[in-house]
Amino acid sequence: MQWQNLTFNQLTANTLYDILKLRVDVFVVEQACAYPELDDKDRHPETQHLFALSTGGELLAYARVLPPGLSYPEASIGRVVVAPAGRGLGIATPLMQRAIESALGTWPDAGIQIGAQDYLKAFYQKLGFKACSEMYLEDGIPHLDMRYQSA
Repeated sequence: MQWQNLTFNQLTANTLYDILKLRVDVFVVEQACAYPELDDKDRHPETQHLFALSTGGELLAYARVLPPGLSYPEASIGRVVVAPAGRGLGIATPLMQRAIESALGTWPDAGIQIGAQDYLKAFYQKLGFKACSEMYLEDGIPHLDMRYQSA
């Protein structure tokens, strides 16, 4: 598996297409949630696109790391997704660990806040996130805000 962390302008057209297709396939189609997937945050010059490719070049996992002030006062990690071909391979934890390292390495004093789907609360807690809001509906899906607490 090969990991990459690129800005929007560093992405090839094919890689960007694969990322957007995966996000739409999972968040819009699989989760049956119509929402504006393309929100212009992808193109922000500080946004980081972190992803894993198989040895054959297939996109297996993706996360978007946003700078402070774009979604929250803190840095943020979102659009966290594992492709069907990558599920069951244990990719989600290293994906998030790399995203956390990237956010903390780039903006060491900003902190990290995420808007997590409620059913993934325990997963994010294991990575060091703590709930900082009550559950709320976002596009009809239960979410809660969580902040990273370094060990």
